[in-house]
Order: sequence, then C-alpha cells, then structure tokens
Amino acid sequence: MLYLTRKIGDAVVINDKIEITVVEVRGRSVKLGFTFPEDATVLRKEIHEKILCENIEAAGASDALDNVEFDATKLGDGAAKSDG
Repeated sequence: MLYLTRKIGDAVVINDKIEITVVEVRGRSVKLGFTFPEDATVLRKEIHEKILCENIEAAGASDALDNVEFDATKLGDGAAKSDG
C-alpha cells in the first residue's frame, strides 16, 4: 500500500486518467474529489465487496442448478411438449 501526505488542493494522478484531489479536511474526515473517464466504475469499498459476495453466491447457485436434471415436459402448462 502506498501512503501519501497531501494538503488541501493537492492531487494525485493514476494512470494518466484518474485524478484525486484533497478538497477539504475536517478533524478526522477528508473530502476527496475525483476526476475520471466516463467508462470507469467507482464504488465505495463496502459496496464493491457486497457486490462481489452476491456475485459469488449467484455463481454458486448457478453451479448447483447445473447439476439438477429437469424434465420440461413435466411443467404441466404446455411450456414444453414431448416428441412421444
């Protein structure tokens, strides 16, 4: 992890495309301003982690469904017809 000391108005540039500027400091809080390309996704870490967990759970459920054999002819609503 990189640690930097910045003052209000100072900025950091990442990959020539993302700029982070210290906008305000109040006590133990820092307000940051971000400039980034429109196609970039920016999420708070806790939201990013929640999405990752939900995706992993959904992928696990999908894998479990892959192992279930199911006969569409037994749906009963005519959704699928057998050839027999």
